[in-house]
Amino acid sequence: MDQKPSKALRVLIVDDEAPARKRLRDLLAEDAEIGTVAEAENGVAAVAAIESGHPDIVFLDVQMPEIDGFGVIEAIGADRMPLTIFVTAYDHYALKAFDTDAVDYLLKPFGNKRFEQAVARAKSRLRSAEARSLGPNVLELVARRETPGALWDWIVIKGSGVTKLVMASEVDWIEAAGVYVNLHFQGKECIYRSSLAAVTKRLDPLRFVRIHRSSVVNIKAIVQLEPISHGEFEVLLRDGARLILSRNYRAEVEKRLGQSL
Repeated sequence: MDQKPSKALRVLIVDDEAPARKRLRDLLAEDAEIGTVAEAENGVAAVAAIESGHPDIVFLDVQMPEIDGFGVIEAIGADRMPLTIFVTAYDHYALKAFDTDAVDYLLKPFGNKRFEQAVARAKSRLRSAEARSLGPNVLELVARRETPGALWDWIVIKGSGVTKLVMASEVDWIEAAGVYVNLHFQGKECIYRSSLAAVTKRLDPLRFVRIHRSSVVNIKAIVQLEPISHGEFEVLLRDGARLILSRNYRAEVEKRLGQSL
């Protein structure tokens, strides 16, 4: 087994999903320059861990309950934050800013190579005179957060004198149903009175992807893809549904995954 160097890097992983934390921990275990790796499952624990452990690098999830990634930054103070690699499947507009302002970001789901690139960039910053230059950039980034409600966290469904709220993240897929759409979630389905194009514009573009002219899917709901012919795939979802990934939308799916199919 490789020995850790005497000045091993201290790392903190902040994510409310245990599988996501485990994946990062497993990848970090392969790096001989990484020493201690701590975890925090929410923003409150993250603030405490940063203040007490003084990590060199923080992998910070953007979307978490109660205090999200930006709330952690605000609590610590941007000028006091360790080098931060954002881990997100959420903020479309922030990603554009991260590309130039932050140390780096990892877009879920990410591949091993992309992870290695992010860590290498963080190490380079640590070794340079710019190692603490993240603060002002993050302040600018926080100021550019998208307007609440611009992308749906909840979908309001009205019908029969009752209004229901469905978390957008719980929707497995959406299909065109004439001039309306049919939402599929938790083994249920219901009509939503809006067009597929209009609904798609309000969904998180890093969580949902169009796979066919008549269907949009939640990436997390995909179990597997089976090649059919001529560049098309049959898409198996966690609710058992089988859809078609049209070759016209394949490039967009590959772009979201960061890998070829």
